[in-house]
Amino acid sequence: MLKTIACFKWVIDDADIRVDASSKRLILDRAGYKISAYDRNAIEEAVRLQELHGGTVSALTLAPPTAKPCLKDALSRGPDAAYFVNDPSFEGLTPGQTAALLAAAIKTGIEYDLIICGEGSGDLYAQQVGPTLAEMLGIPCVTFVNRLSVADGGITADRKLEDGIETVSAKLPALVTILPDINVPRIPTLKQVLGAAKKPVHNMGPAALGPVPGAAIETAGVLAATMDRKRIRFSVDADGIKAAVAALLKEGVIA
Repeated sequence: MLKTIACFKWVIDDADIRVDASSKRLILDRAGYKISAYDRNAIEEAVRLQELHGGTVSALTLAPPTAKPCLKDALSRGPDAAYFVNDPSFEGLTPGQTAALLAAAIKTGIEYDLIICGEGSGDLYAQQVGPTLAEMLGIPCVTFVNRLSVADGGITADRKLEDGIETVSAKLPALVTILPDINVPRIPTLKQVLGAAKKPVHNMGPAALGPVPGAAIETAGVLAATMDRKRIRFSVDADGIKAAVAALLKEGVIA
């Protein structure tokens, strides 16, 4: 029976982010939170494999205690149980810290054959947690997967690369990071939302994991992207085209 862990992250809802026009700083005072869109695909893929092969699905997240609402959302999407690794200090962790703590949590005894992560998170999008976690657990890692199958104690996956599709295989246990086009996450029904409250949640804190590793990088600040437009208008006749080309040459856009 296939035992799958679906990792997910509780992130700020980007639809609620506002930007201060003068400083370009992000205004998050009224921002809500949601499961990272990439991780919804991870949960969906884990549940899809369970429907095909049986077994269990565990949802695993690392967050401050204030992220507790994420558990009901995750469990309503199909997993059998959730592991909530939480502490107030688990705020603003780097990908390396996150991977180390997730590895420590899994090593406490969470059984698995397959770990599924999104290709990146909806906030940092560093794409580092999955591969680093696999390295710390000493298992194979397959990234950028847009098709996944399980058979004969192993996985076969299609990796979507810039210049084509690569098909690879690996023995279980293994970890995969998946692309959003691998599936369409289901929308939980009212019955599933109500049933999520009855599913088991295992709380884990630093006492079971050991000390939080130090951060290898430090975030100095986060500013909104800016785009300054010159608002130059060109006519559509021959002179206008010549003027547009001259402007592009002057700016170094073309050579």
